[in-house]
Amino acid sequence: MATHEEQVDVVVVGGGPGGSTAATLLARRGRRVILLEKERFPRYQIGESLLPATVHGVCKLLGVEQEIAEAGFMNKRGGSFRWGTNPVPWNFLFSISPEFSGPTSNAYQVERAKFDEILLKNAARHGVDVREECETTGVLDDGGVVRGVTYRDKDGTQHAVSATYVVDASGNRSRLWQTTGGERKYSEHFQNIALFGYFNGGDRLPSPNSGNILCEAFDEGWMWYIPLTDDLTSVGAVISREHAAKLQGDQEKALHGFIDKTSYVRNMLTSAKRVDDDSIYGEIRTRKDYSYANTRFHAPGIVLVGDAACFIDPVFSTGVHLATYSAVLAARSINSVFDGTASAERAFAEFEGRYRREYAVFYEFLSSFYNMQQAEDSYFWQARRVSNLSESSFEAFVSLVAGGYSREGVLVDGAQAAERFARSSKDIADAAAKTGDMDTDSGQRMAHLFGAPVVREVMEEMNAIQAIMAGRGEVLEPPLLSDGLVPTADGLGWTEPTAASS
Repeated sequence: MATHEEQVDVVVVGGGPGGSTAATLLARRGRRVILLEKERFPRYQIGESLLPATVHGVCKLLGVEQEIAEAGFMNKRGGSFRWGTNPVPWNFLFSISPEFSGPTSNAYQVERAKFDEILLKNAARHGVDVREECETTGVLDDGGVVRGVTYRDKDGTQHAVSATYVVDASGNRSRLWQTTGGERKYSEHFQNIALFGYFNGGDRLPSPNSGNILCEAFDEGWMWYIPLTDDLTSVGAVISREHAAKLQGDQEKALHGFIDKTSYVRNMLTSAKRVDDDSIYGEIRTRKDYSYANTRFHAPGIVLVGDAACFIDPVFSTGVHLATYSAVLAARSINSVFDGTASAERAFAEFEGRYRREYAVFYEFLSSFYNMQQAEDSYFWQARRVSNLSESSFEAFVSLVAGGYSREGVLVDGAQAAERFARSSKDIADAAAKTGDMDTDSGQRMAHLFGAPVVREVMEEMNAIQAIMAGRGEVLEPPLLSDGLVPTADGLGWTEPTAASS
């Protein structure tokens, strides 16, 4: 068959959130971008629970924050966990986090088919040449440098696209990552398998937390309960590899068997019925949730984002966060090389350093979170230890699981930082008290964390610092890495830090 050849600046492989984000941010800097997606959108995808950093940070940068807000997705104010030694659920609200208090203290539970299509169409609106039903078949190699890709369209015609850079956002099943020359290192600890389906008629948590995610641990693993609409719920069991034999045979029986091992999830599904029609939600699915990280995230001519580079256990809903955040970092690096503001070596060192830093803190925290012989206070302390954040243990926990660990302006919406930090300590204390909606004793314990004088002092110090910054009309963003770069004002590239920000 004939091969059609083209030349562009960047080829993005994969139309999920990572690919759409990278393509959009590259196109906004004037790059000629082709995005190749092997399926036709809307299509099914797992990973429905988002973080505030994605909704109010990345989506705002992409220009779709308002569209997402008006899409009718379920509002998510935080989460509830039946985890550890406490026999009753304990809760958190995103509003506890200094980065996300105020108007950005929420995320959404999304139907990924709808959410991903919004981001893909947004890429097209920004000038990206989006080509669906086009399967990437290989790369164009020029002496160890990736110079583009080959792909096959829906009619079977072969194509070749030459490009200065290829962004691999094709997920964990693609093999493009192997062109970096690296290896995929799997975690020895997080080798889990997910079994999941969808139910109509499940109960909801008490308002206003009815859209929160519920995670409940049981002997073999843990169960997620994600309300997608007033009627539809995503329900899945994440079990360790040693129990994989229980998934053999009747998967319907296996899923209900795991549900029966829970208490709260089981009760929420008392009147529910599993969706078993021919819709995208009508089957029980499995996914290998082995955590891993590649030894190389980039090589000459190619950069990996999202699951193509690494994957972490989904208990804190970090999949879309890591995909979109890494896409922002990759786009900045490519833009900077094209613009001549940073060498490829320096730009991609910044990309990989920040990406690995974000992945590593979640991995280290999960290592302690999977220890079920602890009360929730211990988990909060561990979050503060691994993140090295200065606030209280509970605030550090919420900042981490909301996606605010890096403190990047593009994720925590630095333009409103002064307003959020200026909110009174009473507002923070009120938010902490509300975490006890499901359990008064638990709520009192969490509220107590915010009653200590040291917490008030920390908050007052933050208020003062932010007030000074606001008075100058700017919020300074220091380098995250030693001798590292900082984002440009528009968030689309890298620049050398000034004396004031370093």
